[in-house]
Amino acid sequence: MNKLLPALVAALFATTVFAQSPAPATAGAKAEVKAEKADMKATKSEAKVDAKADAKVAKAEAKAAKAKAAADKKAAKAQAAADAKAAKAKAKADKAAAASGAKVETVKADAKADKATASANTTAVKAEGKADVKAAK
Repeated sequence: MNKLLPALVAALFATTVFAQSPAPATAGAKAEVKAEKADMKATKSEAKVDAKADAKVAKAEAKAAKAKAAADKKAAKAQAAADAKAAKAKAKADKAAAASGAKVETVKADAKADKATASANTTAVKAEGKADVKAAK
């Protein structure tokens, strides 16, 4: 009995040590690790693609804003030219009305000025529309 008891205790300790050893890696665990690595790589790639796409969008928006600003400037210039032309026509009409005293001449000049203004406004709107279409592309 003296030898049996220490042998049983030694066997008990030996079984607890072996029971706690890590299990060998299985094919399933290896596959999981491989899948996790692939997922991380795909996520990283997706983030990179998203960043590039966002940069492209920002660049396109900046380009469109620049084109729109140029179109607005061109439209304003056209509007100013039309206003100057209309003012000149109005002055000419006023001079003719004063010289001849005819109301008909004034009406004709006003109509001509209105036509010039309308034409200029149309040109400005067309220019702005073209710029918007370019910016949208």
